[in-house]
Amino acid sequence: MSHLFAAPAAGSAAPAVSAGGLVSVTFALLIVLAAVFALAWLARRMRMVGHRAGHALEILASTPLGPKERAVLLKVGETQVLLGVAPGQVTALHVLAQPIEIGPSASVTLAAVRPTFAALLKRSLGK
Repeated sequence: MSHLFAAPAAGSAAPAVSAGGLVSVTFALLIVLAAVFALAWLARRMRMVGHRAGHALEILASTPLGPKERAVLLKVGETQVLLGVAPGQVTALHVLAQPIEIGPSASVTLAAVRPTFAALLKRSLGK
């Protein structure tokens, strides 16, 4: 009696994978991964070069006013602007006619405004 559907025999072995095919697929995968990492490195490098080109924007000081609100003194070019920052809103409070001199101890760096993941993890672990 003939079978309506062609099915592999129960005792047939799976097709063999050649070593040459496996090596070529692995090599192609490595080339694609190297290209992705090279492009990511290049994109990061281009972004850093663009940021270092001009220091027109700088955070001079920041102080919390509430649980989610803060006042930020920003230097834009040679002008200082006092901003009110709240969730979803940034408001210019005052443009200073005379720039305020900030000492090194009072100046706030961007790292102090945005803690790194490592700093947040240490704080949560109590270290």
